Amino acid sequence: MGGFVIRRTVYAIVTLLILSLTIFTVVRLTGDPVTLMAEPGARAEDLDRIRAEWGLDRPLPMQYLSFLKNIATGELGKSFNYEMPVSTLYFQRLPNSLELALAATLISFVIGIPAGLISAVKVNTVWDNAGKVIALFGLAIPGFWLGLVMILIFSVWLGWLPTSGQGGWQHLIMPAVALGWYFAASLLRLTRSSMLEVMGSEYIKLARLKGLPGYVVIALHAFKNALIPVLTLAGVNLVIMIEVVFAWPGIGRLLYEGIFQRDFPLVQGVVMEAGIMIIVINLTIDILYAYIDPRIRLTK
Repeated sequence: MGGFVIRRTVYAIVTLLILSLTIFTVVRLTGDPVTLMAEPGARAEDLDRIRAEWGLDRPLPMQYLSFLKNIATGELGKSFNYEMPVSTLYFQRLPNSLELALAATLISFVIGIPAGLISAVKVNTVWDNAGKVIALFGLAIPGFWLGLVMILIFSVWLGWLPTSGQGGWQHLIMPAVALGWYFAASLLRLTRSSMLEVMGSEYIKLARLKGLPGYVVIALHAFKNALIPVLTLAGVNLVIMIEVVFAWPGIGRLLYEGIFQRDFPLVQGVVMEAGIMIIVINLTIDILYAYIDPRIRLTK
């Protein structure tokens, strides 16, 4: 078990290094941020002064090493546009994104898991066909398009809900539905396939042969084991377009603003913060799985 944890930790560190190098390189391919930071008609010496002020005149390897140092200290640099530490901006917006993500996750759970369970239990029936249709539409319709349609219907035509921004629960409904709709379809398909796989296993057949009621076999034996891949899929998801469509002040919108303004430290910091969170969560899940099922630690 100790060797498994060490291997997974090393993989996580290597992944973070690759992510840091990738985002550092990509943001510098978008253009020179100094042209957006300087006043119109600025002279060449003014541009050079701005580059020196923000350390953009240094060689790229030195800038990358400075970026790694910021990651290690948790500072992640200072935003060009906001002139604030990126970590401060990130954690200011994080609760808003978590609020939206948790609401969308709840919607996806309420719709996706029961529908997937019914679809698997009633396979090849009208219930199964209905589940397939829901999954098809959920995966085929982009969340941002659904968001725009809901704004048109419920805000413009009916006037029931606010078009954008953050406030009461009314502001949360449409962004959560637009985001949760896709994940509900994904959970439906995954729950159905996992349930069908588990229900065809030998221990389920043995439980049926013992004369256990069908609901006991499904709820206590099949569903519990089928939930492992479903819970792996569920998590905090950062969907930039939904936050932009509804002007939701979260991490996705912050990242969009950084990209649009060529704010190198902001984009790098937001991506790295999100990457660290995802990798730490996945590492924790891997270790928990290895404790639960010893076969996992032998195959990875």
